[in-house]
Amino acid sequence: MNLLHMKYAVEIAETKSINKAAEKLFVGQSALSRAVKDLEASLGVALFERSAKGMFPTPDGEVFVRYAKTVLKQVDAIENMFSGDHTAKTQFSISVPRASYIADAFAKFSKLIEKGTEAELFYKETNALRAIKNLLNDEFKLGIVRYAESFDKYYKNMMDEKGLEYELITEFRYKLLFHKDSPLAKKDEVTYDDLRNLVMIAHADPYVPSLPFSEVKKEELPDNSDRKILIFERASQFELLAENHETFMWSSPIPQTLLDRYGLVQKYCIDNKRVYKDVLIHRKDYTLSEIDNMFIEELVKSKRRTFGEEI
Repeated sequence: MNLLHMKYAVEIAETKSINKAAEKLFVGQSALSRAVKDLEASLGVALFERSAKGMFPTPDGEVFVRYAKTVLKQVDAIENMFSGDHTAKTQFSISVPRASYIADAFAKFSKLIEKGTEAELFYKETNALRAIKNLLNDEFKLGIVRYAESFDKYYKNMMDEKGLEYELITEFRYKLLFHKDSPLAKKDEVTYDDLRNLVMIAHADPYVPSLPFSEVKKEELPDNSDRKILIFERASQFELLAENHETFMWSSPIPQTLLDRYGLVQKYCIDNKRVYKDVLIHRKDYTLSEIDNMFIEELVKSKRRTFGEEI
């Protein structure tokens, strides 16, 4: 086994085709096929399943490709380090749910990067499935996943199987978010029935491993509004809530400074008792860097400011 064999296996896994991989690698198909067979023979395992639809990694193949990607990136890093004209670059990457307290932590964390430092910070808002995939593909170093407490064992089983470390950040109940002039603002208590004639803003991304979609739907927040606005990015939600006072949305607790900026209010719905979790994840073979720990410290501070003694 050598680095070239690793590169071959990674390319085949990504293209799912000997032909396409050979074209990208500028290698003959027969030579590439022979190299993969030699690699499998040296390891004593089958790395790919061959079919008319293409080549797909076996369970052993998925593990091999994941480690091969890490090795190849480390080799690239070493080459860059000693290339003579390379300046060390600080990098940070995280996939997160759409949550204002996390965005607040990232904004404050970004101010800690000193002037003159060459740095790249990657912050991606996405759902739990993609956050996990980003880690497994070594595209991002950290992730935060959000799920209902009732699905805790499913997520933990999956993360154990995928070789991921996980640590609880916080538990919370969703609040209703609406403008201070909304009809909901005048109520001492809000129930599900109070939401029927209003417009719900939503961007839910349910994903629970090993469960049918019907089971996932049972644990989602109620969908009892006739009018809905579905959005795919977080910024527009505040503009909608501020402009259209008949709108509302379900949200994790939001920093008071942001509520004040848009004239918004948060209030619990007395009918909603479901608890959700935000969990920090990273691969077990990854050691948290200094810059990772800087972000986590800001995340903890933002959580304390936003959630207070609620949980």
